[in-house]
Amino acid sequence: MRKPRVLLLSEGFGTGHTQAAHALASGIKKVSPHVHSRVIELGKFLNPTVAPLIFSAYRKTLSVQPKLVSMLYRTQYNKSLNGLTKLALHRIFYTQTAQVVSQLKPDAVICTHPFPNAVISRLKRQGLNIPLYTVITDYDVHGTWINPEVNQYLVSTPQVKALLEIRGVDPSRIQVTGIPVHPDFWEAGDKVRLRQEMGLQNMPTALLMGGGWGLSFDEEHMKLLTSWADRIQLVFCLGSNEKMIAKMKEMSCFQHPNIRILGYTREVSKLMDVSDVLITKPGGMTCTEALAKGLPMLFIPPLPGQEEENCEYFVQAGYGQVIHSSDVITKRFRQLCERAETPHEAESQLKVVRKPWNRQSYDPTSCAQAVHELLFPATAEFSSTSKERFKAGIPATTLSGTRIPF
Repeated sequence: MRKPRVLLLSEGFGTGHTQAAHALASGIKKVSPHVHSRVIELGKFLNPTVAPLIFSAYRKTLSVQPKLVSMLYRTQYNKSLNGLTKLALHRIFYTQTAQVVSQLKPDAVICTHPFPNAVISRLKRQGLNIPLYTVITDYDVHGTWINPEVNQYLVSTPQVKALLEIRGVDPSRIQVTGIPVHPDFWEAGDKVRLRQEMGLQNMPTALLMGGGWGLSFDEEHMKLLTSWADRIQLVFCLGSNEKMIAKMKEMSCFQHPNIRILGYTREVSKLMDVSDVLITKPGGMTCTEALAKGLPMLFIPPLPGQEEENCEYFVQAGYGQVIHSSDVITKRFRQLCERAETPHEAESQLKVVRKPWNRQSYDPTSCAQAVHELLFPATAEFSSTSKERFKAGIPATTLSGTRIPF
């Protein structure tokens, strides 16, 4: 019998959207081992030459003209994709996406970015009969996410659900599941054991992350951070920012046994477990992973758009604080040191596994569970012919040319 198939479509603007797709795929596998998932970044997959150029231009605009990005985000906030963007998507993606879906024969499509969400919505208007589930990967909802063809929205918070309802989405089509994180983040690990495994000291530890594009701290803050290295262990996780990594490793202030400088790593879950505070950009994925781990956060002033909304949510909910001045860092580091200098407090901090935040506010398993519950009623709604083929395990027909493996 053919296993049920879920196709997850994302886009490469930043890393969070695709990271959420991979996290959900892993969560689905854990909750439903018999369900097969495939993650595709639509632009990179269908246009490997053009897509990196578009993403590079977006990244440069964001860093050089953040006010322009903020203005565009705000002026288009309540609007769906404009006509020019839809035309570009039509020319670049629609036909090829239809071929991909026809070959892979998924039982449901899940989108974690507005662009593939718009593409699949158009295909559904043209007759594609596959359930479309949309995971909104931030703590706000821009108008570009909204399409009437979406069967179910999986959203981060009740506030996002309310925003969708204001824009006319039926409440029955919205579930509050939280943003999905990889199963590695579903439980907190043992701080002492993991510090020993990773060659770190048993001392107050700050994890500094900047997302896939690297940390964006100014020189003044960097000097402040390193001035605490005798008392606070600093782990810098800089993603793909190779220039920053090379620069920091050459600076004398970072030549300290209690400072660790990392690039891209697959051990973020463990790094969060060994840390006492996270200093980061307020990206939706990183903050949600820290939320799942119960790790307090300090936020670098956010970039325009979604980061601002993410930041506002986490600050208002009491999970973090914005670094408006160096005093914010100084105060938090002093608190960590004072705690470590109190023998009973220090011992309890090392022995007790940190508990995640209240699962009533965020359950990291919820999104994968929701997909499991949605998927099987959806497969039961196939036509009689499709249902019999599904039960019999008859392979899906293919287009001419190379078949895309699921």
